[in-house]
Amino acid sequence: MSIKNNEKTIKEWWNSASEYYQNEISGDRMVDVQYGPFGSNEKKLKLLGEVKGKKILEIGCGAGQAAISLAKKGAICTGIDISPNQIKFAKKNAEKEKVTVKFLELPFSSLNTLKSRKFNIVLAIMSLQYCVNMADLLKNVKNLLVKDGIFIFSIESPFYLVMDPRDLKIKESYFNVGLKRKREKWPDGSIHYFMYYDRKISDIINLIIDSGLKIEKVLEPLDKEDNVWGKGYRRALVNKIAPTIIFVCKNKN
Repeated sequence: MSIKNNEKTIKEWWNSASEYYQNEISGDRMVDVQYGPFGSNEKKLKLLGEVKGKKILEIGCGAGQAAISLAKKGAICTGIDISPNQIKFAKKNAEKEKVTVKFLELPFSSLNTLKSRKFNIVLAIMSLQYCVNMADLLKNVKNLLVKDGIFIFSIESPFYLVMDPRDLKIKESYFNVGLKRKREKWPDGSIHYFMYYDRKISDIINLIIDSGLKIEKVLEPLDKEDNVWGKGYRRALVNKIAPTIIFVCKNKN
């Protein structure tokens, strides 16, 4: 399948799931950046530094919770997402929270259309598993960053994903990487296809290096409390393997 076809499938799934998904994470009060399931928040991790007056781009922004929380702190925020329904939620959230954020319907493959803009920070929270061509995305992110600008992204840990939360045993090979497409039958009887991309940690690190970005740190936090992302995660597995991994990168030139 082509990138465009893959993006079409991803867009259709998120358009269909958007309302349910946003209702599920309605506990996010949009006062801080939440980095992922049991992955802690910006208040504790302090990865972004002072954001007041900084230009920040959130890619795969969903309903804009992270961008809105940063706008409340004085950042100049832009958020992009492939799903128009997610963008509708984001605009409603920004209006409700009384902040200004520029939200755009845009797939990862069109990130280079923002090249006339420069950002101090690019942020991607649990969204890059829906990026088919990560090599191109990383190069585009580098071009969008000012010198010494930072790119922070979180993903679901590949180690966590190979485990079965029911019996805590390995359910598939860590080396079974690539595009995954799962057929889903929803309670209303409708059929949907969930598409995402699995990568090994080494593959991700090498893609970052090849893009010219510098890895500053990699974190695997385990926050014992999670009222935003925690639904659906079995604590017996969470306590053994942190579900979220965070990469902090810098544009050094």
